[in-house]
Amino acid sequence: MTHPIHIIGGGLAGSEAAWQIVRMGVPVVLHEMRPHTGTFAHRTGNLAEMVCSNSFRSDDDENNAVGLLHWEMRVADGLIMATADTHALPAGGALAVDRDLFSQAVTDRLRSHPLVTVAEGEVTALPADGPTIIATGPLTSGALAEAIAAETGQDALAFFDAIAPIVHFESVDMDVAWMQSRYDKGETEEERTAYLNCPMTREEYEAFIDALLAAEKTEFHDGETAQYFDGCLPIEVMAERGRETLRFGPMKPIGLTNSHKPDEKACAVVQLRRDNALGTLYNIVGFQTKMKYGSQTSVFRMIPGLTEARFARLGGIHRNTFLNSPRLLDSQMRLKSKPHLRFAGQITGVEGYVESAAMGLLAGRLAAAEVLGLSLPPVPEDTAMGALLSHITGGADAKTFQPMNVNFGLFRPIDARGGRRGRKERYKAYTDRAKEAWQGWLAACAKPDASRQLADPAES
Repeated sequence: MTHPIHIIGGGLAGSEAAWQIVRMGVPVVLHEMRPHTGTFAHRTGNLAEMVCSNSFRSDDDENNAVGLLHWEMRVADGLIMATADTHALPAGGALAVDRDLFSQAVTDRLRSHPLVTVAEGEVTALPADGPTIIATGPLTSGALAEAIAAETGQDALAFFDAIAPIVHFESVDMDVAWMQSRYDKGETEEERTAYLNCPMTREEYEAFIDALLAAEKTEFHDGETAQYFDGCLPIEVMAERGRETLRFGPMKPIGLTNSHKPDEKACAVVQLRRDNALGTLYNIVGFQTKMKYGSQTSVFRMIPGLTEARFARLGGIHRNTFLNSPRLLDSQMRLKSKPHLRFAGQITGVEGYVESAAMGLLAGRLAAAEVLGLSLPPVPEDTAMGALLSHITGGADAKTFQPMNVNFGLFRPIDARGGRRGRKERYKAYTDRAKEAWQGWLAACAKPDASRQLADPAES
């Protein structure tokens, strides 16, 4: 019997790593501290619980790097993407999910697998030996974070993430708001009407910005200075950069026509995206905030259509921990000072649900291969997975390392011979090259000993 691989953290990265490992016939012990030890952002003890948003972003696998990452995970039999597809919600060209059904399905699939043992309770120290993947995410518990810092000899690196509020649909004034995806994007009527839109006049927008800037905010302790990830800035931080910033960001009015007043052009539009399959909950897109709760209700009810809004969850802010991975991890995602420890997910310095799960997928496959004595070929740098892996394990400058979403700027440039390419043509060339390389890698991984890569016992 093969000794199990231990995974600390049952988020998206840990769950995907566990799935990839057991698909290769290796048992897993998945450690999750919730619900016994909670966090600021989580509500349940389920695995793969999504907290900041319910969106996996663009699903375009020909012109978008994150859409390409979706594709790579799907063809690699990724649990996270398969479950997301099963519980997808209308979201135009994006992939959004019912987060409760999604996390419950991942939990059920892993808990029912004969090679998975879920161990509940907090892990407070680094295991001394045995193959282990640490996928505790940005909300790593204090004790384990201290143990990691002690081993790596680094001060805890961190940035701050904010989460957006969620509104009960029945409390939205539909005489003011209307349903439409930007530019009517989508193949079906449901997709073309996937978002709630709340319009603002210039006067309403200016009053909203004034209230936003004046609102009481959460303060940080001990003189700590907040560093934010640009892809998840609190709206009040964006507003501080200029009064027009939000109109060119999450509140941009372009591509939207008010069905109540089609001849009037809004100064700004607040969008809400469905948060569950029932359509009873909607989250306010891009409205991450560090305002105190009392301020949130008063400021957000200034939005036309939300004057009587009832909130299922208010926004908030939390501290995220991540490693200086280019300095600390090798190309196999192992800690250089203790190679039996691998890291995966947001703690490695990737940003986003999909990127985190992707690094879990790679860490799981690499760990299982090592246990089985298989020698996998290097992950191709021309793939989305490989570009992210290369970035966090040496491609980025360790002195200036910060969390990063997948993007085509991480990819090896396309050969420019034969004339300049337009952006769309260039992105398509990136994705074509990546798909060929990824399929080649998956095929090569199966060659050393295909019989060792066992089918899911639960499906046999």
